[in-house]
Amino acid sequence: MARDPGNAARPAATLLWRELGAVADSVARLSRPAMAVEPASDPQVVIMIPGFLTHPVKMRHFARQLERAGHTVKRWGLGFNFGATAENFDFVARRVCEVSERYGRPVVLVGWSLGGIFAREVAKRHPAAVQKVITMGTPFSGSPYANNAWRLYQMVAGHSVEEPPIETNSAEKPPVETVALWSPRDGVISPRSAAGWPGERDRAIALRCTHIGFSNGEEAIRTVLSELSAS
Repeated sequence: MARDPGNAARPAATLLWRELGAVADSVARLSRPAMAVEPASDPQVVIMIPGFLTHPVKMRHFARQLERAGHTVKRWGLGFNFGATAENFDFVARRVCEVSERYGRPVVLVGWSLGGIFAREVAKRHPAAVQKVITMGTPFSGSPYANNAWRLYQMVAGHSVEEPPIETNSAEKPPVETVALWSPRDGVISPRSAAGWPGERDRAIALRCTHIGFSNGEEAIRTVLSELSAS
């Protein structure tokens, strides 16, 4: 297994601790009034891909708001995301192609954290089936150690962050419109890794949320709704 090179910039420990407060906020959100959502003029077909060690249920609130706007939202089909494997990438690629064929149009892929890596790689393989890729706090750029989750990832996934199970350059931009949402308040992923550089994505949009906030926060939901309207 790879070891910490000691020179990768990671979010500060204080930001990581704030992620715990974001968990509590997710629970409190259930008792708040529903956010106002405008009907979409051109509803899209969306596949949402969860982050590492999370289940699509974690993004259910997010998905429901997109559906309230008129979009069709589908799950990635694998339940919990326990890491990247060649088999998982193949499954998600088939899932995207099947959904695109069923609805007769390319789909928009919305990937949170590790889910965004899946989205970018699938779009590279099957660009005709993908309308747009939206990543949220996804570490596609720079050092694979520029985050506070790489040790846990290696322990669970069983492979080094330097040796993914497929041959790829994660920073290479898919041949479709690719938008990277990132936050300076992210306590898990380095903002630079999630924002990327010109040429690695088409646009980068800064939010003011925690890493967990990408999965259910109103700012992230409204930004994705705006991006879907522009698709």
